[in-house]
Amino acid sequence: MESSSSYELNASVSSLEFLTLFLFRPLLAIIFVFSLLILGWFLAWKLVLVHVPLVQEIFGLRKKPVMPKPENRRRYTQIYNNMDSQSDASQ
Repeated sequence: MESSSSYELNASVSSLEFLTLFLFRPLLAIIFVFSLLILGWFLAWKLVLVHVPLVQEIFGLRKKPVMPKPENRRRYTQIYNNMDSQSDASQ
């Protein structure tokens, strides 16, 4: 009887070792790798990718409204045209 109980104990331990070796360890390794990938993506997103204009456009993150340009702003061509017209008028 003692040998059969020790055999059952060894059988239960070996099945537990089997589960640990072939099920839990690979599963934990896969979870670990995916958690590192997710953490890396999250850090890259928060620190770099949010500030890239192309990524902002793709994901619709632009919340700043585009300010219309003022009507009375001066352009260099207008300044030079006014200078030319003033010089033509004075001649």
